[in-house]
Amino acid sequence: MTEWPLYDAKNRFSAVVDAAVAGEPQRVTRRGRPAVVVIAAGEYERLRRLEKANAPSFAELLLSMPDQGEELERLKVVPRRVEF
Repeated sequence: MTEWPLYDAKNRFSAVVDAAVAGEPQRVTRRGRPAVVVIAAGEYERLRRLEKANAPSFAELLLSMPDQGEELERLKVVPRRVEF
């Protein structure tokens, strides 16, 4: 993976994009630290689909909540008085 300081990436943005489209992710640094990675749109979509396919369902998330055999504390709510 090629690494570009932000200044150079700005000045040579077309080269950064061309390399990413060719299949080579491009890392851009800011003040010497990694800031972003530029990847091709197709690769981004592939990663999004993969992430979505591996994401747990809402039911799986609920079932994975720790159960310690105790009841949850319920808040006491006083209903609001509505006058017409």
